[in-house]
Amino acid sequence: MSGGVGPALTLFVLSPFVAEFLLGTIGIDQVVTGLVLAPLYGGGALLVREAGRRMRGGWPAILLLAFAYAVVEEGLVVQTLFNPGYLGLDLLREGYVPWLGMGAWWTVFVLTLHTVWSMAVPIALAEALAPARAREPWLGGVGIAVSAVLFLLGAGLTAAITYGQQQFIASPAQLGGAVLVALGAIAAASRVRAQREVATGHAPPQLTVGLLSLAAASAFMGARRLVGGWTVAAIEVALIVMAAAAVRTWSARPGWGDRHVVALAGGALMTYAWYAFVQSPVVGGQGALDHVGDALCALVAAALLAVAVKRARPRG
Repeated sequence: MSGGVGPALTLFVLSPFVAEFLLGTIGIDQVVTGLVLAPLYGGGALLVREAGRRMRGGWPAILLLAFAYAVVEEGLVVQTLFNPGYLGLDLLREGYVPWLGMGAWWTVFVLTLHTVWSMAVPIALAEALAPARAREPWLGGVGIAVSAVLFLLGAGLTAAITYGQQQFIASPAQLGGAVLVALGAIAAASRVRAQREVATGHAPPQLTVGLLSLAAASAFMGARRLVGGWTVAAIEVALIVMAAAAVRTWSARPGWGDRHVVALAGGALMTYAWYAFVQSPVVGGQGALDHVGDALCALVAAALLAVAVKRARPRG
């Protein structure tokens, strides 16, 4: 892994930290649970990032691969996309589609969480912290093999633990469909080529990008607290489409740089930080201990973001 070992280890740690601890789904007292999940998240993030950079498809390729990861985790490993009784949360109720055995809200919500927060945000931060190697592969053949083994071990262990708790296995059609969707996303990523189009105007200030990212991400996370059914799924899809369109336009304008990418990631990052205070953890952390953990994780996230903004290249 040579010079990429530092950035790679950073990403390996950042992915589970953002995905579970910063969001507050795992309490700070459940560090062991985080260690169990680290190979799944960390190994997956390394594979997504390395494949995306080697494909030279830029962020579109990385996001497609991140989406494939999301489908694998939620469709094949923990199978929440299909399990109506997962942890007794009734996740499939909102916008339920009988012929798929899936819920529209949960599908959009959880796949976006993993695509954006579990994968893209940690990758953006890790690259900003290592600006000289932001677009280079970090791993050699051995490093990629180790990452793949860690990911597979993490996926297997997580699947075994989940099955032991839930006693649920999706139908062959559902599992096969998840495999096809993940493979389709990977195939699409392999065909994407990064192109820098030039649009009129100038890229917005980085602070503006960060604040709009924070607003959009907050609306996405909080939508279900205000509405339900198909409405919440429609709102989330609309937010995704509008955010994608805005970023596509901004990134094609002169002046767009790596610090704008960090601003996008930062808005999403700090959304998780505040949202942790308004939800109860799924594992561990109760009462005052829960909020102490949320505060500590938010401080760590803010510090990481500040360093990333300072170190990221102003142009990209």
